[in-house]
Amino acid sequence: MNMSDKEIIIAFGTETGNAEMLAEDAASAASSFDLEGKVCDMEDLSVDDLSSAKMVMIVCSTWGEGDQPDNAQDLYDDVCDSDDGCMDGVNFAVLALGDTAFEMFCESGKEWDRILEEKGGTRVHERIDCDTDYEDYADEWIEEALAKFQSI
Repeated sequence: MNMSDKEIIIAFGTETGNAEMLAEDAASAASSFDLEGKVCDMEDLSVDDLSSAKMVMIVCSTWGEGDQPDNAQDLYDDVCDSDDGCMDGVNFAVLALGDTAFEMFCESGKEWDRILEEKGGTRVHERIDCDTDYEDYADEWIEEALAKFQSI
């Protein structure tokens, strides 16, 4: 995968489509920050795709009792099993979707945030944990995160 300096991978993990819609929104907004948003389904990405990216935004919902969505599970497991330091040079931000009705609120996003940092990635913007009424908060977070990515 050939990366331009302005490309940001926006990887989504979703069961119902909400994270995918937010990833599309983020990609649309990226052009306002002179960035090229590339929306990717997590099941189509490899650890190498993530580790070779300069900028990664994760948009991930939590499924059931704190589980990764089906399309995110394999990639998450692969990142967990990968070498320490494999995310060196990767600047990331995580938007987590969840439902406070469940005990493991936004657990999948929290796991992504933790593992990317553990593997050497650099968090450029604090994770946001969104409940079911996420639209306004998510849009504001996306703008703030893209502004930080722009300055990298």
